[in-house]
Amino acid sequence: MCCILLSGCGISGTVGQNSSKVSDEKDTRPLVVTTIFPYYDFVRQIAGDRVRLKMVVPAGMDSHSFEPTPADMITMQQADLMVCNGGEMEQWVEKVVASLDTENMKVLTMMDYVDVLEEEIVEGMEDNEHSHDDHGHAHENEEEDHDHSEMDHSRPDDEIKTHENLSQITFDDHDGHEMDIEYDEHIWTSPANAMKLVEVITETLKEVSPENASYFEENKNSYETELKSLDDEFKDIVANGRHRMIVVADKFPFRYFAQEYGLSYRAAFSGCSTDTEPSAKTIAYLIDRIKENQIQAVFYLELSSHRTADIISEETGAKPLLLHSCHNVTRRQFDEGVTYLQLMKQNAKNLQEALL
Repeated sequence: MCCILLSGCGISGTVGQNSSKVSDEKDTRPLVVTTIFPYYDFVRQIAGDRVRLKMVVPAGMDSHSFEPTPADMITMQQADLMVCNGGEMEQWVEKVVASLDTENMKVLTMMDYVDVLEEEIVEGMEDNEHSHDDHGHAHENEEEDHDHSEMDHSRPDDEIKTHENLSQITFDDHDGHEMDIEYDEHIWTSPANAMKLVEVITETLKEVSPENASYFEENKNSYETELKSLDDEFKDIVANGRHRMIVVADKFPFRYFAQEYGLSYRAAFSGCSTDTEPSAKTIAYLIDRIKENQIQAVFYLELSSHRTADIISEETGAKPLLLHSCHNVTRRQFDEGVTYLQLMKQNAKNLQEALL
């Protein structure tokens, strides 16, 4: 079994804390292990109780510093299917897979199945800590409203060298200088991408448990109808908005979301930044953009302080609102069974308010 991992932007604790509630004792159903919440929920919607389902990265934690425990390793070794994202947040997956016996295991790396977008630094965004490895290879964009176009992969005159982790690609220019390009890994934030990922997961589940193929297909069709409805709702909200700019007083893991719906944005940091406290200069810039464009809301992320959003709100009157990346959820939300659709529908309400 060959697993191709893509590098981009990880959560700690024991696997047992993030699992389906059916006892594993003498349970012959296939074991599906996912690294992060979006894929946990996608599998849950498709497979229901026909599989045992566990999430490696625990609820309520930031996912950029996760290291698997021995218990995690045992659980992953027992998996019939492992669904991971890829990206720098999951560099550990490559090491884990290399150490496991994967002869009877299927491994899905979801970044392999969508068109990845280059990480982007827009005007006003801090980028000193952009790279996880301090390469400083951020993509600079000097237009007032950033260009959402994807990187042009056709470089006939340049030598292309790919890293083991493919979301970082190094181009050699004619002067022999290396130009590192980093790709955004938050692929699930676009409902259109989510539909593609659900298709891939469904087909793989059919291979793992062919006797349940029709059940998986039926659930997938119902779920995709809901995802399409969500997609249409976002399109309508943006089409009827007074403007198309959003301001996030935090990291910006919504590159794919913004691309899908034609939104421009200003934010404190890029999606993969390790920074959490923006400078006074960055805060002042975001305040100016909100005043200049008469923006009604300033967004903050889940599982992070909204102190910066509150400061900006005090200066501008913009309402602090949550824009949930669905990367992870709180322990309480996880235990209550919160879903990707529920989180994204709340995003739709908040986006509508922000674009008034």
